[in-house]
Amino acid sequence: MVCHVFSSFSSSLIRELEAPLLLPAASASSSSSSPASRSGGRRRRAAHVRPSPAIYPGRQELASHSSMLPTDFDIQVLIERHEALTDDVQEMLQHQRRRHQKTASGGRERIATVDHLRRLCIDHYFQDEVDDAMDACLLEELAHGGDLLDATLAFRLMREAGHHVSADEVLGRFTDDNGEFRLDYRKDIRGLLSLQDISHMNIGQEASLCKAKEFSTRNLESAINYLEPNLARYVRQSLDHPYHVSLNQYKARHHLSYLQTLPIRCTAREELALADFQLNKLLHQMEMQEIKRWWMDLGLAQEIPVARDQVQKWFVWMMTAIQGASLSRCRIELTKIVSFVYIVDDIFDLVGTREELSCFTQAIRMWDLAAADSLPSCMRSCFRALHTVTNDIADMVEREHGVNPINHLKKAWAMLFDGFMTETKWLSAGQVPDSEEYLRNGVVTSGVPLVFVHLLFMLGHDVSQNAAEFVDHIPPVISCPAKILRLWDDLGSAKDEAQEGLDGSYKELYLKENPGLAAGEAEEHVRRLIAGEWEELNRECFSASPSRSSPATTFPAGFTQAALNAARMVGVMYGYDGERRLPVLDDYVRMLLF
Repeated sequence: MVCHVFSSFSSSLIRELEAPLLLPAASASSSSSSPASRSGGRRRRAAHVRPSPAIYPGRQELASHSSMLPTDFDIQVLIERHEALTDDVQEMLQHQRRRHQKTASGGRERIATVDHLRRLCIDHYFQDEVDDAMDACLLEELAHGGDLLDATLAFRLMREAGHHVSADEVLGRFTDDNGEFRLDYRKDIRGLLSLQDISHMNIGQEASLCKAKEFSTRNLESAINYLEPNLARYVRQSLDHPYHVSLNQYKARHHLSYLQTLPIRCTAREELALADFQLNKLLHQMEMQEIKRWWMDLGLAQEIPVARDQVQKWFVWMMTAIQGASLSRCRIELTKIVSFVYIVDDIFDLVGTREELSCFTQAIRMWDLAAADSLPSCMRSCFRALHTVTNDIADMVEREHGVNPINHLKKAWAMLFDGFMTETKWLSAGQVPDSEEYLRNGVVTSGVPLVFVHLLFMLGHDVSQNAAEFVDHIPPVISCPAKILRLWDDLGSAKDEAQEGLDGSYKELYLKENPGLAAGEAEEHVRRLIAGEWEELNRECFSASPSRSSPATTFPAGFTQAALNAARMVGVMYGYDGERRLPVLDDYVRMLLF
């Protein structure tokens, strides 16, 4: 049904959706026997905090959502409306170009339109018009000669496009002799919002952006008290969820809501954004249903009842990191890889003895199912399942891109298991690693390198010439979101460990190495590390030249965007409130999936 429905799409989104969505479920044998606990009293620090079941429903709750999928007729109506609205907006953009092609004010209007299209996540349908509006000379002129709004918007668009642009040069015109922002900009709300946007794009050593964040935050916070309610809500949302470090689709819904309150509106653009959002939500619901069927058929949840059964959480990672209808298959298959990262983590944490886990790791290194014959049933079933899925992905890459990456994928799996085994050895030997050693290993056990190696090949990027180096020396575009994840996770899990009498988080290890520090100072140190990783990731994504320790490898745009999105989602996935709930994630899931 799904393939038939979406084969009628004719514009960019529609053409992308012609690829089959309902993939054959990977086959894997599983035993119906319930495993006895094999922990033998061992307790390795959990790599991930178990979230609230209210946010991550189990199979019974997820089954209830199947009735939410619309009929074929509903889908076809939505598709046709999407096509018509795309044509309307394209005609509007072409008319705007003819009307304003040779005027400075017209150039500003077209740049502002590009910004709206991007904030609504529909700019990719009008790439020719966007490229035409993004005139480099005009952007340079606005960045160095426009008002605060024009200059900061031009700066953001140039940096996002990979152009070299100096924050100090652009912002210097708006500061006094002491380098502080002039007080007459305190009431420029639109300029302050744009200044706030660019303040999160720091690539390191950009003091002017640090001052921009402090100045814009302080004055926007103060302005909320006197702004009209709709604008006040938009400012509050912009401060709570800054544009660059938040998921674009989530921000798009809030931007759309604000545009709908304005007296002057572009109805076709707003309606296209809404139709596009509805189509993407429908696509994600279908992907979720396929993954749920695969997981239920696999049977690992029954065979390893102590392991996490969080299909929705696993999918949300990939749904938010990997954008675009053409990458639907990537989201489905990589969600399976994510699920195995969590299950293997729980096997190491809650099930296996050190001897069993060592044999499990050796079997993975050999990539030989027979080598797992002596292992407990749950480990054999897990190995068979991940072996099947990984080989299926390698075969798919070979069919689509002409290269079979199975040897490199095997190395990536072996690296993950070696990382988990290292943690097991630390615990069983009573060894306390130093914080830096812990963090290096934590990058691996986060699972981020494993997932992104699979993604890189699925995007058709040939790293066969330096794949061994790629696995052994994880590039910053992967290590940065991995470190951000590990450090954010540790900030939340450290409180649980303190209650359980456990340790092992980066913060706890750092405190042991610096006994004179207070806990609050150690937490502030962790937050500075996270900020530093964001700066490094920004350099990777916005700079034309490789950063420190980065191999001379150019990654596909979709790959670096996925790395950015993964980093953006970390604070959402681990942003616990005082009651150990995840309210922002709950909002994300309701808005983007259900």
